Amino acid sequence: MLETLRNALKVKEIRKRLLYTFMMLVVVRLGSQIPLPFVNGDTVKSITSQFSEGAFSFFAAITGGSMENMSIFALSITPYITASIIIQLLTIAIPKLEEMQKDGEEGRKKLAEITRYVTVALALIESTAMTIGFANQGLFNTDTITISNMSTFRHVGVIVMGVVAMTAGSAALMWIGEQITESGVGNGISIVLVINIVSRMPSDIAGLFTNYVTGASSIGGKILAIIIIIAVVVGIIAYVVWLQDGVRHIGVQMSQKVQGRRQVGGQQSTIPLKVNTAGVIPIIFASSILQFPVVIAQFFGKTPEWTNYLSQSHWCNPAHMKYSIGFVAYIVMIIFFAYFYTSITFNPREVAKNLNDRGGFITGIRSGKPTVEYLTNILNYIILIGAIGLIIAACIPIVASGVAGANVSFGGTSIIIIVGVILETITTVKSMMTERKYQNVKGIF
Repeated sequence: MLETLRNALKVKEIRKRLLYTFMMLVVVRLGSQIPLPFVNGDTVKSITSQFSEGAFSFFAAITGGSMENMSIFALSITPYITASIIIQLLTIAIPKLEEMQKDGEEGRKKLAEITRYVTVALALIESTAMTIGFANQGLFNTDTITISNMSTFRHVGVIVMGVVAMTAGSAALMWIGEQITESGVGNGISIVLVINIVSRMPSDIAGLFTNYVTGASSIGGKILAIIIIIAVVVGIIAYVVWLQDGVRHIGVQMSQKVQGRRQVGGQQSTIPLKVNTAGVIPIIFASSILQFPVVIAQFFGKTPEWTNYLSQSHWCNPAHMKYSIGFVAYIVMIIFFAYFYTSITFNPREVAKNLNDRGGFITGIRSGKPTVEYLTNILNYIILIGAIGLIIAACIPIVASGVAGANVSFGGTSIIIIVGVILETITTVKSMMTERKYQNVKGIF
């Protein structure tokens, strides 16, 4: 990776793109520190302390602390991620959207435009709910605001300014992500998400050292704690890299054709199927469904006992194992959404048809229905392996939190996102360098 970066910095065009990406990320982090208008600084910490654990923990991680600061970027890019998932799901149910998806570059541009509108709509809804909910808890420098006494201009003005600021902040982050994709390096939205997650790691690492190293009674205990922390972190990263790089290659043989006096075709190729075909989407889906009722309850200032079954902070606790029923439901939902999302993004019947149209076939398998059945069986096996891998990565921080009380943002879901984006960005940089070399060679001739 370091060698790739070193070689990339030698190329002027790529160097400019990397610098542009870096400057945009600086803007993202600066915006995360700018508070909403009229925010009461004395009450922010007391109200937002709940974001470090429970239903808000993952949301706090992907917002990079902007939620705790109640900044203009408090929503981060979560509305865009949600909108993208909704549009992907709707392409199955709405033929018009499915047609756009298959309509090449123009179709993708139309879908991207629809996604932007849905993003703004979701940001408007979320910001309205959050502003009113937190205003009821005294977050703003005004009297307690409730639905029944929002008749005064002052109260309405505070709500409107908060909603506008948060919606505009989310739209601005979406624009920054698109600009990074166009003028920078890699997928801009993913990179913004990663920089938010990474920004929380130093404080989490410091917390671990404070709890387990500083608190150790002897020097030997401190050294052992340091070794264990480093080993666990490195082990999780290595495991996720291995999981993300896992690919099953299916051999494909292209038929030979006679054109004039020459025989063409007959090349051997492969269909690469990633072990983790659905990425981190199953975890996001499962977490969102379980946490949504808890978030709603907390917005109304209530924490009934049933929320403990849905909150990750209460799972795997030896003193309250009954709450781990939610943990079992979480695992089942990850497996379900792994199969569900993969069925949307990979269609064995369509792949078999494309192979047949191009005169290709899977080695040892007849074209048509046998190819579809073979791909389906292989895919089902791979999805199960990938889902189990996801569960292991996602459950490590949950078990550590329940058993040892270790609360970190660099475990499970966050590491999967970070590693996936880094590998994707490195691949993009390598492709840019390869393309440049090809253009230089082409220019010589």
